[in-house]
This record gives sequence, C-alpha cells and structure tokens, in this order.
Amino acid sequence: MSDPYVGEIRLFAFPRVPTGWLACDGSAVPISQFEALYAVIGNTYGGDGISVFNVPYLSGRVPLSQGPGRGLTPRLLGEIGGAEQHTLIDQEMPSHSHALLSTANAGTTPTPGPALHLATASLPSAKLYAPQADVPSYDVMAPCVGLAGGSQPHDNMMPTLTCNYCICWSGIYPSPG
Repeated sequence: MSDPYVGEIRLFAFPRVPTGWLACDGSAVPISQFEALYAVIGNTYGGDGISVFNVPYLSGRVPLSQGPGRGLTPRLLGEIGGAEQHTLIDQEMPSHSHALLSTANAGTTPTPGPALHLATASLPSAKLYAPQADVPSYDVMAPCVGLAGGSQPHDNMMPTLTCNYCICWSGIYPSPG
C-alpha cells in the first residue's frame, strides 16, 4: 500500500480496520490521541473542538465531492444529504391523467386502438371498441380514479456494495496549499 496522507479515506474489501486508520463510523475520538488528524479535518464532521472530534460517518452514505458542479447545487465539506426512504407528496408527481373515453355507438372491433373509444356492447359480443362518432364521448374513468399509495415511504437507495471506509490518522501530513 502506498504511503497514505493523514485524513485520506480509502475503501477496504475486508472488515478489519488497518493499523494507523480509523473506521469512518462517525465516532467521537480524543483530540489528544489523534492530533494530526484533528489538525487536518477539525470539527468538520462533528465534535466539541475541546476534547473530541468526529470522524466522517459513511455507513449508508455515498461520498460526494465538495463544491459546485455544473448545473448542481454547491456542497460544503461535511454536509449530509439524502435519505434512505422517501414518501412522495402530490407536488412531487408530474401532472398526468387517466382518461378512458367512451362512445354511445355499438362496438365494431374487439381490439383497442389509438382512435377507438370504449363502446356499447351486448353479451356475448366481444366487440367493445368503436371509432369516435359525432355523438358526445364521456370520460368514464373520472369518477373511478383516485389517489393511491397510502402515503407509505419507498426505498430511495441506488444499488450498493458494502465495503469498509477508513480514514488515515498515521501517515504523511498533507502540505498546505
């Protein structure tokens, strides 16, 4: 492994934390034991700044580069965002409708199509569709379609692979600049 920088975060494919590294689990650690790491990251990820500071918490999180991106909202170092689950509200859904048009004419075909409306049919006829006529058409679904979903949250996570994020506390001190 190349010599790591203090404050460098790496992914490991094994569960243990290597010597000179700390798990990125949001733990509060003593400043007096990890002075070099504290000098690099300070209280960016939490802590009281007197006796403890927090390492980054990357469990269930995806790292994101700081600063602005073209067409994106600028992000600050240490900022947390997103959620594992989300409950959609009406204002987040695109406007849409569920029209099912009908005609008073008798059906002429058993196959639906773009220019056909639900028609009248007598049993045992399978001809349920007819072209729109000069008679008025009706939106028969208007009284039948309503809200659905029960206001329950849905998973909001992209596919993931769990690895072990660790931050270096014993390595090369990064030069300023």
